Amino acid sequence: MSELENIIQSTSNYQEDNIVTLEWQEHIRRRPGMYIGKLGDGSSSDDGIYVLLKEVLDNSIDEYMMGFGRTIEVVIEGETVRVRDHGRGVPLGKVIDVCSKMNTGAKYDSKAFKKSVGLNGVGIKAVNALSSHFFMQSVREGQAKGVEFHQGILSQENPIAPSEEGNGTLVEFVPDAGIFGPYHYREEHIAPLLKNYVFLNTGLTILFNGQKFYSKNGLVDLLNENLTSDLLYPIIHLSGEDIEVAITHTNQYGEEYYSFVNGQHTTQGGTHLTAFREATARIIKEYYNRNFEYSDIRNGMVACISIKVEEPVFESQTKTKLGSKEMSPNGISVSKYINDFLKKELDNYLHKSTETSDILQKKILDSEKERKAIAGVTKLARERAKKANLHNKKLRDCRIHYNDSKGDNRDDTCIFITEGDSASGSITKSRDPNLQAVFSLRGKPLNSFGLTKKIVYENEEFNLLQAALNIEEGMDGLRYNKVIIATDADTDGMHIRLLLITFFLQFFPDLIKKNHVYILQTPLFRVRNKKKTLYCYTEEDRLSAMKELGPNPEITRFKGLGEISPDEFRHFIGKDIRLDKVSMRKEDLLKELLEFYMGKNTPERQNFIIDNLVVEESA
Repeated sequence: MSELENIIQSTSNYQEDNIVTLEWQEHIRRRPGMYIGKLGDGSSSDDGIYVLLKEVLDNSIDEYMMGFGRTIEVVIEGETVRVRDHGRGVPLGKVIDVCSKMNTGAKYDSKAFKKSVGLNGVGIKAVNALSSHFFMQSVREGQAKGVEFHQGILSQENPIAPSEEGNGTLVEFVPDAGIFGPYHYREEHIAPLLKNYVFLNTGLTILFNGQKFYSKNGLVDLLNENLTSDLLYPIIHLSGEDIEVAITHTNQYGEEYYSFVNGQHTTQGGTHLTAFREATARIIKEYYNRNFEYSDIRNGMVACISIKVEEPVFESQTKTKLGSKEMSPNGISVSKYINDFLKKELDNYLHKSTETSDILQKKILDSEKERKAIAGVTKLARERAKKANLHNKKLRDCRIHYNDSKGDNRDDTCIFITEGDSASGSITKSRDPNLQAVFSLRGKPLNSFGLTKKIVYENEEFNLLQAALNIEEGMDGLRYNKVIIATDADTDGMHIRLLLITFFLQFFPDLIKKNHVYILQTPLFRVRNKKKTLYCYTEEDRLSAMKELGPNPEITRFKGLGEISPDEFRHFIGKDIRLDKVSMRKEDLLKELLEFYMGKNTPERQNFIIDNLVVEESA
């Protein structure tokens, strides 16, 4: 066929019926990632089912911020979520439109919602479209109206009727399992979300399944909730009309920040966090009138900033990074507003609180002293790591990275840290080279407990790992969203896990606190017959598989990752990958945690091991 005939054929195949206009709900259902990020099963805090909950809560919070409704009730029973606020209630004649008409909402009129999170009129519509059941009822001045939808399609409209309930809005929804797959709401991810809401809205009460969340001290409570190291000085708490900050230092390495815009947790920071980090360091430097390095001033800093911006611009629908450069349209810049506030308030605080300023100066001087002491070592180590990266046999890199400015798959990037050539070889042959990197350890890494950061640079393995992750200058450069420890499920493998976790906790605690570190689960057994193969992660799985497959199945015990063939390994690091997140709780004080597990063999730890010893049944 000639080129002309090809063009004619292509044109004839492209007619009016090829142009499809989707209903609003169908577009959201076909492209949920555009509206709520990833889907997920509820095992991760950024899974879509929590975004749906948050979209509903944001509307209730906006009512509170406008001065209406001091209590929000949240009930989650199985898959059903109910949120009832006591705000003004949606205007009764607009209940259907608010639920189902795109670009419909009160927040376009900044007189009604000056500093709201949701400005695109999509949030509650996305919840509706992605739910198998959705119900909204509004109560205003003794009258109520309710509407019900299924998969975004109106199924019932109740007429306006008298009601004895107080003003407010009730939203009930069930995320659609046809889109999300099997899922489960987990309290461990819901509680931090609700706590942040009350920390940022002092005086607000949230009732969740019988629990009460309330904060009296705002961001001070937030920092205390998240601190896992002892404070060097009392938290500095400063607030203005549209800004609130809390600042302190600990003896941990690195920097740790929590940033918010209009109550939205901007986990990826943005213009406000960049301005805050720069202004804080500069103002502290100017206060002491010393030529301090910014890195020494910020080392060990734990801080929080919350600002309110009129008509904020975020860099994605999930609103995790602020893009706004101005506090309001044609107004003062975010950077200048934060700098002017801190220049006055933080400087005044340091002048008045000399005990705090003396402690802070000592911390900065200690950081400076350590940095200068290892300056020569770090320079040589960086050069060595740079050369090694050109031909680094330890690192089999991937093509897409977490710190890429663009990339739809950046959240799926990961690096497997493995032991030995056989394990790394199996993963390397079966991985996705676009998104999955592999770093191979040579035996057991050094126990870094109680050592200074000098060992990170003197120890070749740690230095190359730090360089591979690109975290020497902070989390902004992190190259992989998930850092996955992949070791054998034996005592040596467990020890290597502890040594690596100790290294991260000691020198890069934010890596764990920001949920980047995971343990890879791999099967302990393969049970199969001629018709079926089952992989078993526990002894219970093995017994169940033997029962399912009948008499005399073939049972293989995997004693190490290297024994699993690349063809089989592909199943365990693909879409069905099983990961255990390494996380820290408020009560896990870093110093005590490391002392217990990685210090000298104390009787306390020996007793703990004996009391918690698990004896594996023989196969």
